[in-house]
This record gives sequence, C-alpha cells and structure tokens, in this order.
Amino acid sequence: MEAHRLPWRVRIVGLPNESSLAPLFERADLADAYAVGIPGDAPHDIDALAHVVLGQPELWLRALMRLRDTIMKRFSVKTSEEIRAGMEIDGREHIAFFAILSRSDREIVVGEDDIHLDFRTSLMLRRTAGKPDDELVVTTVVHCHNRLGRLYLAAILPFHRLVVRHGLRRMARSRLHLRQ
Repeated sequence: MEAHRLPWRVRIVGLPNESSLAPLFERADLADAYAVGIPGDAPHDIDALAHVVLGQPELWLRALMRLRDTIMKRFSVKTSEEIRAGMEIDGREHIAFFAILSRSDREIVVGEDDIHLDFRTSLMLRRTAGKPDDELVVTTVVHCHNRLGRLYLAAILPFHRLVVRHGLRRMARSRLHLRQ
C-alpha cells in the first residue's frame, strides 16, 4: 500500500481556500490545517466523521481537559462543561463541548467566542485531484483579543496539534466501523 493511502497518515496541509473559514485566515494568531485520506468505500457523512474526530475523547484527553478547565477557570475562561451545559440549556447543536456554527454536506464548523479569544474549527471533506479518495481536512483558526488569550494559545498549542492529529488518526483507523 502506498504511504499516502495509509489511513492513519495525517499530514499538515495548506490552508484550504474552499473552506468557509478562509476569510478568517488573515491576521489569525493561529491558522493550521491537517488532513487524512478517506477511501472511496468509507462513509462520507460529515456529521459521522465529525463525531468520531471530536466526540468521546479518550481518558488521557479528558484528563488534559480537566487540567485545562481547573487552571483556566481562575482566569475567567469558560470550562468545557460550562460551554456544553450552556449549549444544552440554549438548545444549541453541538459535538461534545464544541458548538456547531454552520454545516453543509461537506463541511461542519464548530467554535466559540470568549473574552480572551475566538476560535473556529472546520471539518471539511475535500476531493483530492487525481486520486479516487477524498480527504478530511481539519482547519483551526484562532483570533486572540488580549494578552491572556495569547498566553493561553501558547500554552495549548502543542496539545492542540497532538489532539487534532490523534482525532484524525482515530477517525481513519475506525473507518471500518463507519462503513455502511
């Protein structure tokens, strides 16, 4: 099997201009994109793929989130539970603690605005030129509003990269369970 077709091979890719996040790339404090292949015989349901990438994190990720919540609550940053609970009270659609801001057949955008920073993450199915398979591209854009937002971003950036790569790898490996 060719290396580019290995389902767990997550790659850094250029920011996708076809994403609905493209207008936010300019002046972003963080803008990155990662992709993994989706074979033609796997489901191409963006909702199902997004739930695998973002929903039901492993124990180690839940522990990281608890640590993040404990520390950041002291700085008036909403905890993941506060965000999730608020969305449920308001009847807003979400995946885990990520509010769904928009969706189409090929892209879901989640995000949150806070006093310190705004973030958006796009999960987008993209056709790959000259190849039979699509790829799932996860793009994240962050705009910081103040020093605390920039410090927070600096602190979580290594974890962000790890979590995105892990989510895509987990989705690629679990695609057999998603087959229709």
